Amino acid sequence: MVPHRILQPPGWAPAKGYANGVAATGTPIYVAGQIGWNAAQQFESDDLVAQVRLALANVRAVLAEAGAAPQHLVRMTWYLTDRAEYLARAREIGAVYRETIGHYAVAMSAVQVSALMEERAKVEIEATAVLP
Repeated sequence: MVPHRILQPPGWAPAKGYANGVAATGTPIYVAGQIGWNAAQQFESDDLVAQVRLALANVRAVLAEAGAAPQHLVRMTWYLTDRAEYLARAREIGAVYRETIGHYAVAMSAVQVSALMEERAKVEIEATAVLP
C-alpha cells in the first residue's frame, strides 16, 4: 500500500527536493522540533551539516517509536539560524537527507529564524508522518 500521494498540479515545474503537497490517509504522527543533539541532549558538533544529520536521526527515532519510518513522512518544517550557510551547504545537506531519510518527497518548508531555544542549535526540524 502506498502511504501517500504526491500532489503536483498540472503545468507546474516539478519541485526540487520536496513535494508541493501530499495526500495521506491513516494515523497521523506529529514529531516535535528535533535539533542536532544526541539522545543525552548534548551537542556533538557546531557544524550545520553534522547537526542536520543528528536532527534527522532524531526524527527517525521518534517515528520508529510509533512504528513508522521515513517513507511515512508527509511534511517537514526546517528552522535554520543562517540562510546563507544553508544555501552554501545545500548539496551536503541534501546528501545527508538522502542517507538518513531516503529519497522520499515530502511537503517541506524551510525558514530562517533569528535564534532557536538551545543556543548552540543551528537547525530544528518538525515532521508529520501518516501511518497507513
